[in-house]
Amino acid sequence: MILKGFEALKSFLVAPKNIVVIGHRNPDGDAMGSTLALKLYFDKKGHQATVVVPNEYPEFLHWLPGSKTTYRFDWQNSQSQRAINNSDIIFLLDFNALHRVGTDMQNTLEKYPNDFAMIDHHQQPEDVKYMYSDVEICSTCQMVYQFIEMNNDLHLIDADIATCLYTGIMTDTGSFRFRSTTSKTHRIIADLIDKGAENDKIHNNVYDVNSYNRLLLLGQALSNLQVLPSYKTAYITLTDAEKKRFDFKKGDTEGVVNYALSLKGIIFAAIFIEDKEQGIIKISFRSKGSFSVNQFARNHFNGGGHDNAAGGKSDLPMEKTVTEFASLLPKYHNELQTSYES
Repeated sequence: MILKGFEALKSFLVAPKNIVVIGHRNPDGDAMGSTLALKLYFDKKGHQATVVVPNEYPEFLHWLPGSKTTYRFDWQNSQSQRAINNSDIIFLLDFNALHRVGTDMQNTLEKYPNDFAMIDHHQQPEDVKYMYSDVEICSTCQMVYQFIEMNNDLHLIDADIATCLYTGIMTDTGSFRFRSTTSKTHRIIADLIDKGAENDKIHNNVYDVNSYNRLLLLGQALSNLQVLPSYKTAYITLTDAEKKRFDFKKGDTEGVVNYALSLKGIIFAAIFIEDKEQGIIKISFRSKGSFSVNQFARNHFNGGGHDNAAGGKSDLPMEKTVTEFASLLPKYHNELQTSYES
């Protein structure tokens, strides 16, 4: 764990401040849950807090408390720039480096004259003045809970804050099934339920709102599933044409890679998604056991993340990206064989 400048940060936040809270590009449940929870907490402390995210986030997260006041940098640029320029400090949540917000927003943040505070659980964070980093914690939402706890303010967590935090922990742990889910995580979840998080409604709002086209897209993805049993590996591809055929919306591929990982005997899974707008193939990696997809993504696909969940990208076309991926597996044969299956 890295806890840098915490006491100085506490002193800085004694008086009311204008605060901007930022999540990463393509925000997921943990990014939205943590940024909104921290914003609501700061509001209760007498600060003026604003959430700014780089771009759109999945529709199944739009119901989160505080979501309607969030600015999108790509769409509400003037409002976002004004909030950033008028802020006394910026909190960076659920990402470890400024490039994770995209080039346009990164350029703005690199000119920011005041200080950054980072709360994040990804490996190898960039250095900022104030930092709370812990790669052992399952989610940034759990870290926000513990940040509030370190400030002796757990009594300020109301139903709205609890709902945001529960959502992020739930989504980043695969509904509490990943290895990073600890007994402490469950104790925090219990406290959030006691404080008003309605677990059944949260689960329904996130997981039980599929559109017809999203299920058809899942069917297409599963029909594209390929298995490489010699390397205990499975992967899925989705082309831009396939996405358009089923009226793809942001968040429609969330969690699809886990279907590949769910196969018996598979410990390494990937999904390759063509993104014509950015001109890349977006990649999500998942693993079981000791095989580090974080290191794999960093070594070969300009990415990173956690040991068992990471992302990357490729500038090559789909077919060449998949060929390159398959060609790398023999180098990891021993690691893939000795990693254990959950």
